Amino acid sequence: MAATEVREHRQAPTVEREASPARRRTLPERGFSLIELVIALAIVAILLAIALPNYREHVRKSARAEAQSYLTSLASRQQQHLVDKRRYATTPATLGLALPASLAGKFQDPVTIEVPEAVPPTFRLVARAHGDQAKDKCPTLTLDNAGNREPAGCW
Repeated sequence: MAATEVREHRQAPTVEREASPARRRTLPERGFSLIELVIALAIVAILLAIALPNYREHVRKSARAEAQSYLTSLASRQQQHLVDKRRYATTPATLGLALPASLAGKFQDPVTIEVPEAVPPTFRLVARAHGDQAKDKCPTLTLDNAGNREPAGCW
């Protein structure tokens, strides 16, 4: 039995033995060359260099919009507080409106409420950015009792 197996083994040539040198050259090689890998990494690095700053700017804009919404809500509550108590509140806690959790690491907590002793009463809400949000083009947002918003190009 062993002799027939050896004979069959000798009769079945492998692909490498049958392939001519010309045919071996036409077979595709498997894997990537080092230069192909470096080019692919360079392309990914260029895309990241372009996309990452744009993404961060988009995140800052959305946080700024949320802060503007929060300031508007505070101003509305301030007006209601004036009607109820005949004076403006000096803290957001008095108004029952805390800084949203999504803004906690991006803007100063609590938001500053400036209520000068003036007749008629006035207030000014100030939200100051910190951390990565401070790199935004509008790191400080203000809103007063007359509806004036600063900086003007950020609202």
